[in-house]
Amino acid sequence: MLSRFVEFVKRHPALFEFVFLAAAMVAVLLWSARDVNLLPTQLATLVVATIVLAGLCVWILHWE
Repeated sequence: MLSRFVEFVKRHPALFEFVFLAAAMVAVLLWSARDVNLLPTQLATLVVATIVLAGLCVWILHWE
């Protein structure tokens, strides 16, 4: 099972980086916003914007 995961990461490094970075950034966002009284729609918007930002970061890092 681990070898299949490693093979997937080798074939799709940008996708793995995007998923890992987006998950980490969303975790930090949710931890930082835990004491802020945000509406659910506001929090959802911030999460979506964070995921888009992670995608842009990975895309820029892979420019060649």
